[in-house]
Amino acid sequence: MRVAAVQHDIVWEQPDETCKHLAPMIGQAAADGARLVVLSEMYSTGFSMHSDRIAELVGGPSTAFLVDQARKHDLWVCGSLPERSNEGALPANTLVLAAPDGSTHRYAKIHPFTYAREHEHYSSGDQHVTIDVEGVRTSLFVCYDLRFADEFWVLAPTTDLYVVVANWPASRRDHWRALLRARAIENQAYVVGVNRVGRGGSGPGGHLEYVGDSVIVDPLGEPLAEAGADEAIIAAEVDAACVAEVRSEFPFLADRR
Repeated sequence: MRVAAVQHDIVWEQPDETCKHLAPMIGQAAADGARLVVLSEMYSTGFSMHSDRIAELVGGPSTAFLVDQARKHDLWVCGSLPERSNEGALPANTLVLAAPDGSTHRYAKIHPFTYAREHEHYSSGDQHVTIDVEGVRTSLFVCYDLRFADEFWVLAPTTDLYVVVANWPASRRDHWRALLRARAIENQAYVVGVNRVGRGGSGPGGHLEYVGDSVIVDPLGEPLAEAGADEAIIAAEVDAACVAEVRSEFPFLADRR
């Protein structure tokens, strides 16, 4: 399966403008043969703590955009967004995966980023999510989850590909790059990490800089495709049979305690 990582900028708290910008990028990835297209964390708004004004009800405009793009291009597409179950509920930072038939799967970020006070504005999830995407068992994670290796470990036996979407700041870019490769190496699975670029208005200290560094890593920890600090679309083939072969040749998971 060909996976595309769309490394993009975000128009701060303006989903309509951001979606207009993203539509041709998704189309380009589709034209290149992608079957799964991955956008960033909080792909339509940026990592804003103003959840009271940006959160959408389940099935809102940002989800509708993903569904429309999945149907239009007959592929899978995902990105996280601020989503609440009803008007009075605290929203969750939810990674929504839309299938070609328009159906959706949801993963609510388990670890809110308390350093930016995300926990005060977004609820935390408590369920892992793994979906079979065209024969590739795909597990979903969001940004700060990447620092908690145990969440990835528990899913390793039934995961071929980890998807990690992020708004990871430039100041900690080395951590982002190192942790993505570590998750691939220790779990002998593919990892696609998609980070935004540009500047956003959230977090301690005001506006933050994001420099991308999106990457697709193979089960031995080798990068298959990498992006720099500008908007880009990178893609690579992922194969469940390769994961099985690596784990058979190097049966390290069996020694995990």
